[in-house]
Amino acid sequence: MSKVAVVGAGTMGNGIAHVFAQYGWDVSLVDLEPEALERALKKIATNIERLARKGVGSLDSGAGTLARIKPSTSFAAVKGAEILVEAATENFKIKSEIFATVSRLLAPDSILASNTSSISITELAKHANNPARVIGMHFMNPVPLMPLVEVVRGQETGDGSIARVVEIAKELGKTPVVVHDAPGFVSNRVLMPMINEAILCVQEGIATAEAVDQVMTLGMKHPLGPLALADLIGLDVCLAILEVMVEGFANPKYRPARLLKEMVASGRLGRKSGVGFYVYRD
Repeated sequence: MSKVAVVGAGTMGNGIAHVFAQYGWDVSLVDLEPEALERALKKIATNIERLARKGVGSLDSGAGTLARIKPSTSFAAVKGAEILVEAATENFKIKSEIFATVSRLLAPDSILASNTSSISITELAKHANNPARVIGMHFMNPVPLMPLVEVVRGQETGDGSIARVVEIAKELGKTPVVVHDAPGFVSNRVLMPMINEAILCVQEGIATAEAVDQVMTLGMKHPLGPLALADLIGLDVCLAILEVMVEGFANPKYRPARLLKEMVASGRLGRKSGVGFYVYRD
């Protein structure tokens, strides 16, 4: 039986823990806040029930999934993991401190992966004791449903680490796509400028959020409009990614819209806060 450690019990962390456990992995879910772990386990249980109602899995198999997830507020729980997936907030200082701590606790051949949406894997690897084992493993939200895993190769990432993470992603029923390290990688380098332009359309009074999303869903066949998608990702996350990109590329075309900054400052973060460009009751 393989073991994975997931550090960070937020939206992405609980989804990553859910998927690993669903496919038979023992999961140590680590977060320094007990309340975050409690919320994560409740969220996973809710998602299991929701998927069972849609005919994806059963409540019995879901109970087994939940039983394989062991919450902990101690980094010591990562010991013995074949792979660690860091899913903390999109902040380089926080992530680098986690890397420095957990790399001392993991075996030398353990893989240290980050679910970062935009931060440099090469820079994060400088804070680990074995840069060849550091890699990006960027899942998409919602993790149990989205098939893509963006596998990010840093400058020091070894071929063996790439091969094993590709293999693991396939074991989890995902489709891995290998890309090289750059701000935003491929997914967010393409997606975030579109979301930012959609926000500018609202900011400049060109159209309402609903109208912008209708144009993209009905006219471009996107399954979800860019502003509804921004709410799902989290407007704070979108802002953080754009700030990484504008700094990394030194290019003003990635500068986040004023409206996005104002919404984040006021606590309107999207689904996670109950209100963003839309209002959410669930």
